[in-house]
Amino acid sequence: MVSLENANSYSTSANSYHYRSSFFQTEDENSIHYIKKTSMSNEEFFNITKNSMSNEDFINMSETISDFSAYSSDISGELERLASVPDPVQPPDPELEGEIFSTEIIENISPEDLQPTVRLCVDGLNSTSLAIKRSAAATLRLLAKNRAENRALIGESGAISALIPLLRSPDPLIQENAVTALLNLSLHDDNKCVICNGGAIKSLIYVLKSGTDVSKQNAACTLLSLALVDESKVSIGACGAIPPLVALLINGTNRGKKDALTTLYKLCSVRLNKERAVNAGAVKPLVGMVRENRPGMAEKAMVVLSSLVGVEMGREAIVEEGGVGALVEAIEGGSGREFAVVTLLQMCKESFGIRNLLVREGGIHPLVALSQNGSAKAKHKAETLLGYLREPRQEASTSKQ
Repeated sequence: MVSLENANSYSTSANSYHYRSSFFQTEDENSIHYIKKTSMSNEEFFNITKNSMSNEDFINMSETISDFSAYSSDISGELERLASVPDPVQPPDPELEGEIFSTEIIENISPEDLQPTVRLCVDGLNSTSLAIKRSAAATLRLLAKNRAENRALIGESGAISALIPLLRSPDPLIQENAVTALLNLSLHDDNKCVICNGGAIKSLIYVLKSGTDVSKQNAACTLLSLALVDESKVSIGACGAIPPLVALLINGTNRGKKDALTTLYKLCSVRLNKERAVNAGAVKPLVGMVRENRPGMAEKAMVVLSSLVGVEMGREAIVEEGGVGALVEAIEGGSGREFAVVTLLQMCKESFGIRNLLVREGGIHPLVALSQNGSAKAKHKAETLLGYLREPRQEASTSKQ
């Protein structure tokens, strides 16, 4: 059995294991595709309410979101630095200077060694030593990274209930390892309920508010994973997750902003969460992202806006923040022209006022151009929207006769 104390002796035999480059690769914001390797389908991942858009529109938007929302388990990929960071509270125990297992050893641990190693790690999570807690959480994080059977066994071992209190640890490395371990474990469906029932949601929100950049990103991804259970979306919103997600959308790293976008998109399939997002000020930064027109970001912001259009206060906020003009600019030459048209189409469907505003914002010319030069889908959407814009004029013309 691998132990915390004798990890160094195992590292000498690492060459006997097959090297797996994907395990050592640090995932960056453009290469987060782990979940596509799991059994979770896009249909399951984006089974949101489609009240105001066609099935075709929904599929197109879901495919765009999935470009970045296929979040990776063990997102940070920074285990190498854990062994070299000094304990902020107490000096490292000389006997534990090699407590971080070789990643190769953990990746290739034999089935007969797995269960006793997991038991040892669970005991380590309850240790009074910060170094042992850090090592135990890091090891569980790695064990749960790539193997579904490992996630199931760890979930049954009692590790989840021991990891959840560590989300509030003052040690940032313990907190980071704990939240990432829970992210990895949450990819196993049975573990989702255990995590939620164990009171993790409020602690994950705490991490969203106070953690390191990596911890905040992984907390957002964990909430996203938990929100795949429909009942959890309501609980996550009710516990107060949406305001710190909006804060991450505004102040986070590029990766953090993308994780916030994805999680908000999933949570906002619930009407009450749409209203919470609007009240939390989500519309202003979303419109700002559309205006900035950064490839890979503007399209996702438009997809989230299209969800918020589903409530009246969302439409009003988009108008108030200048969203109609920003969407017209996107049609004129920005990223995601089709998504801009779909969002405007939803906004204009029931509102003559927004149709008139779209005309005043100069929307007709770029829509005509798109109806002539866009893809087949874009042409159809643009023509439909142009048809809406003609209706108020026809009514006004009729009223004068």
